[in-house]
Amino acid sequence: MIELLSPAGDLEKLKIAFLYGADACYIGGRDYSLRANAKNFSIEEIEEACKFAHSLNKKVYVTVNIVFHNEDLEGLTDYLKKLEEAGVDAIIVSDPLVIDVLNENSINLEVHLSTQNSTTNSESVKYWMNKGVKRVVLAREVCAKEIKEIIDSTGCDVEVFLHGAMCTCYSGRCVLSNFFTNRDSNRGGCAQVCRFVFDLDKDRDTKYSIATKDLNLSEYIPNLIDIGVKSIKIEGRMRSSYYIATVISCYRKLIDAYYNNSFNEELLKEMQKRLFRVANRESTSQYYKGNTSSDDQYYMGREEVSNQDFLGLITGYNDGYVVLEERNYFKKGDNVVIFTPNGDEYEFCLDHIYDEDLNEIEAANHPKQVIKIKCDTVFPENSMMRVKF
Repeated sequence: MIELLSPAGDLEKLKIAFLYGADACYIGGRDYSLRANAKNFSIEEIEEACKFAHSLNKKVYVTVNIVFHNEDLEGLTDYLKKLEEAGVDAIIVSDPLVIDVLNENSINLEVHLSTQNSTTNSESVKYWMNKGVKRVVLAREVCAKEIKEIIDSTGCDVEVFLHGAMCTCYSGRCVLSNFFTNRDSNRGGCAQVCRFVFDLDKDRDTKYSIATKDLNLSEYIPNLIDIGVKSIKIEGRMRSSYYIATVISCYRKLIDAYYNNSFNEELLKEMQKRLFRVANRESTSQYYKGNTSSDDQYYMGREEVSNQDFLGLITGYNDGYVVLEERNYFKKGDNVVIFTPNGDEYEFCLDHIYDEDLNEIEAANHPKQVIKIKCDTVFPENSMMRVKF
């Protein structure tokens, strides 16, 4: 079965990803990772993550994928040894020196080649296989035909990006952040300059951007499986727990539907609606069908309006009341949906809302306020409540 690979910016998000259907998570340590602004994981947290994952028969991959300068080398060997001791299933690298350090010090870690290496052809894949790489994360710019050719000609395990934000430049080849903000995008400091809005020129009040629309390959799940892709990957280590739960649960349903012969247009449209609402940005298949067009890019401005769909996180059940921690405003009379880690969903109207002392209230309007809702159904912990749409 194809692997569904989720991002996780911290331990809480990792657990949510696994509970909602991810087969593996990729995470960043405090060093050598390209998402320096994420909370990221200490060695102790990486060890805890691995124990949790392995208890569910799932996997953890750690990114060691910066482009190394001399000053970054100090401590690398000890760090890799600690990852091995923590039980990490694989590391994701872009710089061949990491592979050499592993071999020279007999460190037993499986190696996956990062998309930051921008691998786009069979000969490159064969080169990295000869270096000991087990899996190659292909560049996002490779189309379906090329993916199949690479798999068929090399036999390599191939990972493909499935969903999320795109780089305007080839992944791993961008210097815009360095140039505009002096933050090195290839050493963890990307300022996302490609999402800036620029003045077109001094004489016209017109804004211009070079931002790509998001990637969404939901309709190609059957094709990705059929051509032999080993793992499909969600982008977003900076994303929220609600985002992770929603996106992972949608793709889990689509993957499982394909394998049990129930993948259909109705299911696909419903999942695509949910995927759109959780991101609020337009999405396309980008390079998957071949070359992109102007329809895959934002040029003259865009609108990204955040919604407040996520209403609360279920933390328990007590004496006939669902206990939740509020995330966004809701009130009596609202129609809501509670969705659970096991894939079940429940729709109902909020006839009564209570605070944690069981005083009835008209609305929940304090983020992280403890709210109780009388209900006969016992929902699993880490279920989530959202608006009905």
